Amino acid sequence: MLSTSSAAKAFGILPAYPSQYLYRTPLRTYRAVHRAIHRGAGRHMAVADAREGSSEKLFSFGIISDVQWAPIPDGHSFHGTPRYYADALEKAKRAVEGFKAHDVELVVHLGDIVDFHAKQHGKSDQALADIVECFDGLEKPVLHCIGNHCLYNHPRHVLNDRLGIDMHKGDSNASHSYFTFRPPGHKHAFIVLDGYDISILGYPPGHPHHELAKAILDKENPNEEKNSNKGLEGVARRFVKFGGGLSDEQVEWLRQELHACREREETVIVCCHQCIHPKSCVPTCLLYNYDVVLNVLQENADVVHATFAGHAHSAGYHCDEFGIHHRVCEAVLETKPGQDCYGIASVYADGMDIQGFGNFISDSYRQSVAEAATAAIE
Repeated sequence: MLSTSSAAKAFGILPAYPSQYLYRTPLRTYRAVHRAIHRGAGRHMAVADAREGSSEKLFSFGIISDVQWAPIPDGHSFHGTPRYYADALEKAKRAVEGFKAHDVELVVHLGDIVDFHAKQHGKSDQALADIVECFDGLEKPVLHCIGNHCLYNHPRHVLNDRLGIDMHKGDSNASHSYFTFRPPGHKHAFIVLDGYDISILGYPPGHPHHELAKAILDKENPNEEKNSNKGLEGVARRFVKFGGGLSDEQVEWLRQELHACREREETVIVCCHQCIHPKSCVPTCLLYNYDVVLNVLQENADVVHATFAGHAHSAGYHCDEFGIHHRVCEAVLETKPGQDCYGIASVYADGMDIQGFGNFISDSYRQSVAEAATAAIE
């Protein structure tokens, strides 16, 4: 069994980041920060301008996050944010139709495909069946991240089976939910992380990963209710029961996968339910060991182009000093009825453009900021 001492080593706390790095109005700040970054690098933000004179499109993929379908009336989050349960499935169906119309090669769903309240109403099986049927209508690969609401409703082995994770792993005997997908005919790899590999939710009591998560929370969160981060400051607010992190085994697997991608001359897109960079989201939504994961990605920034996450429900963005783009995606659940919430990423040799629909922000992630700044100086 993994020990508490190994937990302290694997999940060491960094000093709290300056407050200006942790914004609580992600949508507004995302736009302002993004404009500033691109002005400083001598680039234009508009997707339409980025397409002019661009290289030939290689392929496209769909992006959607936090559908959180539950066949119940609308409600609110614990903080009073409206949640439109009744319309979530219809939004997902419209997104699938949009993906089909644009002939995407695959879709990434960034986690929380069903909502906690489905279980509270005895409708977990119905909710999962409804949403799986919806995405099956795409008839293309769908890469699912495991989210906390997924695990509130179903054990991991059920999710791995029903969401096609076992198929992508190629090993149904392995209990984890991380894998790599390579779209045929392209030099790209999608690495899907399991952000609940170390968590209270991810495995039953007695499992080493459950016990390690319990030890981490007992050490880092003094509250009796571990879903509360009251009194915690800065990035330490991530140590909550509805969070999680990567095991040592998964971190090493990630490192080896990135090395393999370099050997294969592939560009990597990393997907995870929880957020990876502290400047892209509120601290509560970070992986427990985001710093360890981020370090591995930055060590391999020559192959890693972008990360995509959900969980925060609001848009977030940061391009780090190594040129990796970190995008946090908007939640279907909290998008007003009748409005869409999905994106289509068109991939090019020098990056990607994202066309957002409805509440989903459009953007362009071509050269890294460092590359663009160097080019502007030259």
